[in-house]
Amino acid sequence: MLRATPRWTRQLRRNLTARAIAGSNTIEGYAATIDDVEALMSGEEPLETGEKTRAELEGYQRGMTYIQALADAGDDFRYDAGLLNGLHFMLQGHHLDKRPGRWRDGPVYVTSPDDPLVPAYTAPDQADVPALMAEFIDWLNEGELDIPVHVRASMAHLNLVKIHPWKDGNGRMSRALSTLVFSREALMPPEFSSIEEWLGRGQNTYAYYQILEDVGGPRWSPGRDTRPWIRFCLTAHHRQAQQAQRRFDVMSRAWTRLAEGVEAGGLDERVVHALLPAFSDAKVRRTVYQQDADLSDQQAIRDIRELVARGWLVPHGKARARHYAPGPLMDPVRDEVRQSVEPYTDPYERER
Repeated sequence: MLRATPRWTRQLRRNLTARAIAGSNTIEGYAATIDDVEALMSGEEPLETGEKTRAELEGYQRGMTYIQALADAGDDFRYDAGLLNGLHFMLQGHHLDKRPGRWRDGPVYVTSPDDPLVPAYTAPDQADVPALMAEFIDWLNEGELDIPVHVRASMAHLNLVKIHPWKDGNGRMSRALSTLVFSREALMPPEFSSIEEWLGRGQNTYAYYQILEDVGGPRWSPGRDTRPWIRFCLTAHHRQAQQAQRRFDVMSRAWTRLAEGVEAGGLDERVVHALLPAFSDAKVRRTVYQQDADLSDQQAIRDIRELVARGWLVPHGKARARHYAPGPLMDPVRDEVRQSVEPYTDPYERER
């Protein structure tokens, strides 16, 4: 079902990718709205994001785009140091003073969230990094290939973040690698494989840091019990899968209901490309609608004006900040579609 191609799946995949990008960067302190990340992905200027955060988002977008391309690279695909360093450069290339794309040349510490002067974790000595990464890459290619992909992706995440081979960007690289391992071995699109949105949400971020500290210990300790970490990641995958499934179902029902509404009013079904983001309270931008529906400037302008005149959309802002929000005609559609949404389930509730 995830590989099906109804007309709205491109918007869903962009939204899921944007949520992963925003989530992973939020963990590192670079917060941005989903609207702004989607705008950047479409080549548009963000409305609220500053230049510093924008550089981080654009770097991570490049990395995620590469991962999406590698997901079906073929059976001759191999992990190697060049691949990992290249992906790291995509994420961190705007920080040339931090040796992007090269193993670190000195010690590195992860500071405690309670006291930035206290190291919560001390990574292996830099002299050990090449050998540790060589062993890790061998494991990615040949090690324990018979274990479930959820476990392999989780262990790839944990081992990379604990080796901490780069001067900066290790957390984002570890989360990106987890997505790559999962998407390749589970044969699922990366945007449906990432748990970064879930990890970047409030209390989940604190739990993420805590489990990494508890399982990893204060120093490189590969003999420690990793079952709590795997359980944490399995929960994250389960919850994220529920969210992706829900968005798929809701967008499918919303498209059908919106298409019925606009066609009853004599409008072409293509305008639903503009209404679907508004249904989810996202900012609708004329240029992004134009790309999604593959229209000319004038066609997109006419469609947006007509949607405003009919009451489907309401304009806000001026010039570059111009965007559109849901109008009064959207309310009954949202009420009808959303009334069937069920709460999320806890996969381990019975064990607690």
